[in-house]
Amino acid sequence: MRVLYLGDVVGRSGRDAVARHMPELRAKLSPDFIVVNGENAAGGFGITEKICEQFFAIGVDVVTTGNHVWDQNETVAHIATEPRLLRPANFPPGTPGRGAGVFNTTNGRKAAVIQVMGRVFMDPLDDPFAAVQAELSKLRLGATVDFILIDIHAEATSEKAAMGHFADGRASLVCGTHSHVPTADAQILPKGTAYQTDLGMCGDYNSVIGMDPAEPLQRFTKKLSKGRFTPAEGEGTVCGVWVESAADGKATRVEPVRIGGRLKPSIPAA
Repeated sequence: MRVLYLGDVVGRSGRDAVARHMPELRAKLSPDFIVVNGENAAGGFGITEKICEQFFAIGVDVVTTGNHVWDQNETVAHIATEPRLLRPANFPPGTPGRGAGVFNTTNGRKAAVIQVMGRVFMDPLDDPFAAVQAELSKLRLGATVDFILIDIHAEATSEKAAMGHFADGRASLVCGTHSHVPTADAQILPKGTAYQTDLGMCGDYNSVIGMDPAEPLQRFTKKLSKGRFTPAEGEGTVCGVWVESAADGKATRVEPVRIGGRLKPSIPAA
């Protein structure tokens, strides 16, 4: 299988960049399954039903979220009825929505997506490793599903790396989101799981992790937090990861994806 996962989409710049470059990515890579993290898509904070539908309309199969999932009030109702919109699986029982799902791909196969949120330097949630274990116990890579993607939305690189080794050999891809900076460690772990610590963001990199620099600078230099964070509005870079897997679901190839904007391009060769 061929899977494309794009990192946190930040504001209009990120949304426009994804929409602009998606036709080229689809033409060059012919993905069977596309996932996007949309938790910062609505003005930098959360996601709306309209934005979800815009992602689905350009070929996205699943939208993941993270710590900003509830920033837009309408999400609480929408996520309860839209199985393609996921929130972290380690929210407490009774939280609206789902943290995992199995989805049909364009080539008639099945892909599972599991998302959890880390606990180091983040809001306290249930154990993400236990949540992943519970979801993996329902699946068998290469048998019940053809591809398993695990996203850990977390601050600490150590927690993300630990999740990669925890699921090595039992998932096709483990990757991190949330820090908005792409890491340079795309690799296949010893038991066959593709891994990258953070996908980076889809947004304007002439910014402070996607936000116009004025307010972050004021907070850092003057300790004043009177203003609002607003997304930077320059041309966005699309960042993510590209994974190819064998019949057993193990990864055979993993490469970073970067296109547009300020960062050096990286588009996997067909």
